[in-house]
Amino acid sequence: MACWYEGPLAAFDTETTGVDVETDRIVSAAVVVQDAPGTRPRVVRWLVNPGVPVPEAATAVHGLTDEHLQRNGRWPAPVMHEIAGELAEQATRGRPLVVMNAPFDLTVLDRELRRHRASSLNHWFEATPLLVLDPRVLDKHLDRYRKGRRTLTDLCAHYGVMLDGAHDAGADALAALDVVRAVGRRFATRLEHLSAAELHTLQAVWHAAQARGLQAWFARSGSEEAVDPAWPLRPDLPAAAA
Repeated sequence: MACWYEGPLAAFDTETTGVDVETDRIVSAAVVVQDAPGTRPRVVRWLVNPGVPVPEAATAVHGLTDEHLQRNGRWPAPVMHEIAGELAEQATRGRPLVVMNAPFDLTVLDRELRRHRASSLNHWFEATPLLVLDPRVLDKHLDRYRKGRRTLTDLCAHYGVMLDGAHDAGADALAALDVVRAVGRRFATRLEHLSAAELHTLQAVWHAAQARGLQAWFARSGSEEAVDPAWPLRPDLPAAAA
């Protein structure tokens, strides 16, 4: 049987109005499905009219303007339902889901579901659990002493993966998927005996350790910035803080 990194994978990515998972909104999203390395991926895309202004700083990153989204985007409620349904479908079919920096994209989707559907992301995975592969967590654990940044662009450069059209949800999702396959091959002796389910559990532990290390580094630097150890989804805030 082929190792998980040579088998079917799906990938998910979003573009948003900002970087705060509690308040910012999804403006575009994509799910990419690939049955095997080298096969043509299938891509499902969504464009969303978030119902709030898109800051210029966000537009500078992904190129999506208020005018474009108001003209071409769909209302969030049905889109969030469709995205969650697509992710649940991938889980049902046994495809691990690649998500770069999963606590951001999955949490912002969860908050959008709560905002527009009075639901939650976990609700969709009560029958079949979501198995996540996060290239950032994997790379940071398996090559922990390598210097430098670990953005998707950096990981693509390090693993020789083409990223054509960065900050497009479809392009980023496909690149993240290719990075995960590359990580799997490079560290095959350490990963090939592990299932995707086992890796999901391990990544939660690895991410928590990475968060503690980053928190300690912030403390030594005199910063009070908090690092959330939760993975792949951050817990919801108390009602008073949401």
